Amino acid sequence: MLNRDPHQRRHRIAGLDRAELPGAQRHHHPDFDKMHLKGWQAAQKEAELPGDGWSKEREWALKVGLPGAESIEDKSIPTFARGELPHYAGINTFLKAPYIEDVKLVGNYDAAILGVPFDGGTTYRPGTRFGPQGVRKISALYTPYNYEMGVDLREQMTLCDAGDVFTIPANLEKSFDQITKAMSHVFSSGAMPIIIGGDHSIGFPTVRGIAECTSKNIGIIHFDRHADIQEKDLDERMHTTPWFHATNMPNVNPKNLVQIGIGGWQVPREAVVEARKRDTTIISMSDVEELGIDKVAEIALDIAWEGVDAVYMSFDIDCVDCGFVPGTGWPEPGGFLPREILSLVGKVAAEGLCGLEVVEVSPPYDTSDITSLFATRVIVDVLGTLVANGKMGAHKHIIDKPKTF
Repeated sequence: MLNRDPHQRRHRIAGLDRAELPGAQRHHHPDFDKMHLKGWQAAQKEAELPGDGWSKEREWALKVGLPGAESIEDKSIPTFARGELPHYAGINTFLKAPYIEDVKLVGNYDAAILGVPFDGGTTYRPGTRFGPQGVRKISALYTPYNYEMGVDLREQMTLCDAGDVFTIPANLEKSFDQITKAMSHVFSSGAMPIIIGGDHSIGFPTVRGIAECTSKNIGIIHFDRHADIQEKDLDERMHTTPWFHATNMPNVNPKNLVQIGIGGWQVPREAVVEARKRDTTIISMSDVEELGIDKVAEIALDIAWEGVDAVYMSFDIDCVDCGFVPGTGWPEPGGFLPREILSLVGKVAAEGLCGLEVVEVSPPYDTSDITSLFATRVIVDVLGTLVANGKMGAHKHIIDKPKTF
């Protein structure tokens, strides 16, 4: 035991030698150059983005919303809130995009938001019928510009909100028919459909809506904790069944179905049997940990794109660990962390998509809108990635059997 004078105290500053005490000179790493930082490169890239869209939006806001009161010094502020600002006001479309009341005009846009407020296929906690409104509400928090990507959606693409599909709460099949018709209409127009669910039973009618408009083959990349490929559940085509029925269509081969994140204690054995029969590719969370995000993306893209002309992304919010997304019907621990799944989604989307659905957001079980916010983030990241990689609109070449209504 050391003998110390109890009246003598030693002073030490954590992490510093005496030579580094105040007054001593500190040296940066000799090889450091901030120009090599992605953060600084992103700042430089912003200067290359156009600003015409923002200017036109502010002019439009003044025209339709009246110029602000005389006391307002910023003359771009209107009397009535119109457009992006302020984020806490306005009518809640997705990302404050224009609401297209006449859906026959949807083809004037690169992409269109479709809400599918349906939870008739849930087998545990309902509430996903409120998903589209929940996501739209919190999407007002975002701007159309992403710093790291160096993308501004307002300047580099056109987005509209076509509103919600009129679903029938007490009838799955009639709702499926409504969803398929809505999807076929939007896809035939040339706009890329972005679906906000709704439970995962809608995966079948959404893919059907695209498949009916083309003779080309379609692959599916499916993010989820559950396999969702059994034929029936509770004697109906519930949210555990979409890929059984989707892959029965002649131009949707189950061998091009890649299911990522599957695992845990909520995968019915009936689904596992069917996955074996159909020879789908299931990548578990253990696989993700062992292989890494880059390799998983490579495998998923190779398999989903083999022999097909387009790929559809189905993103079930419960693939993310439920500690981050509590507002869902079938929460399951052990899923993706937010940053890793966003990275994986971006790598998949970079090759192009013919459509995207984000499902199983249940606002009644959410906390501070964090689940709805994550759904918003997935959508805008996909749109931003498509823009950044020149893939926005790449799906149009497969529309060889357009539907007219």
